[in-house]
Amino acid sequence: MQTYIEMVTDWISRYSLKVVAAILILVIGIWISRRISKVFANLLEKKSVDPTLVSFFSKMIYYAMVILVLIAAVGHLGVNTTSFLTMLGAAGLAVGLALKDSLSNFASGIILILLRPFRIGDYVTAGGVSGSVESITIFNTVLNTPDNKKVVVPNGSITNNAITNANANSTRRIDLAVGISYKDDIRKAKDVLSGLVAEDSRILKDPAPKIAVSELGESSINLVVRPWVNTSDYWDVFFDLTEKIKITLEDEGLSIPYPQQDIHVFGISESLS
Repeated sequence: MQTYIEMVTDWISRYSLKVVAAILILVIGIWISRRISKVFANLLEKKSVDPTLVSFFSKMIYYAMVILVLIAAVGHLGVNTTSFLTMLGAAGLAVGLALKDSLSNFASGIILILLRPFRIGDYVTAGGVSGSVESITIFNTVLNTPDNKKVVVPNGSITNNAITNANANSTRRIDLAVGISYKDDIRKAKDVLSGLVAEDSRILKDPAPKIAVSELGESSINLVVRPWVNTSDYWDVFFDLTEKIKITLEDEGLSIPYPQQDIHVFGISESLS
C-alpha cells in the first residue's frame, strides 16, 4: 500500500502542473477559437455574405482551431504528437469507412454551399422532392412542400440528380393550351386571347406574349398562350388567366370541346332480318 501511495505521489509531483497547464491550454484555446470564429462571422456579415456561408465558414474555422488546441494540450502532457496524429488519422479512416454515406452528404453540402444552385426561400425540385428551401446544412437540406410538409433531403441525393430552381431567374413564361372547336373562328379566338393577355397589368410587354395555333387535334384546334411574368406573379397570373379564358371564350360564343367519337352503325336492318 505504501508503494502505491508513493507511486501516486510521485506521479502527481511530476505531472500535476503539466495536467493543469494542459487543461488551461484547452479551456483558453477553445475560448479563443470561439471568439475568432465570431469575429470572422461578423466580418462576413458586414460584407453581406450569404448567412449559410457565414455559418459554414465560421464553424469550419472553429473546429479546425479546436483540433489544433487539442493537439497542443496533448503535446504539453508529453505525448508524442506524431503518434497521436497517426492514431487520430487511423481512427478517422475507420470512422470514414463506417460513415461513408454521411461523408458523401457532407461533401455534397460543401458543394451546395459554395456553388449556390439555390438559396433559402427558393422553390426547387431537388432529390425528387419539390418545395421551398427552409435551410441548407452540411448534411441535408430542409424543404417545405406546398401543402406545408417538412421534408429533409440528404445533400448527396440532391447533387447526384438534376436540380430545378423556379426562382433562379426574375421572369418566367406561362404555358397554357386552349382548345376550340373546328367550327369556331380562329382569328376571333386569337383576338379574345390577346385581349385577355393585354388587359392584365402583371403580364410583361417584353418579351412579347405568344398566341398561336399549335396543333390540329382529333376533336379540337389547339392554341398556345405564352405570356411572360415576374417570377413572383407566376401562379397568381396562371390561375387567374386560366379562369378568365374559360369564362370569356364561352361569353364570346367560342366552345372548348372535349374528346368525343362519332359511331356509325351500318346494316342493322339486314342483321335483324
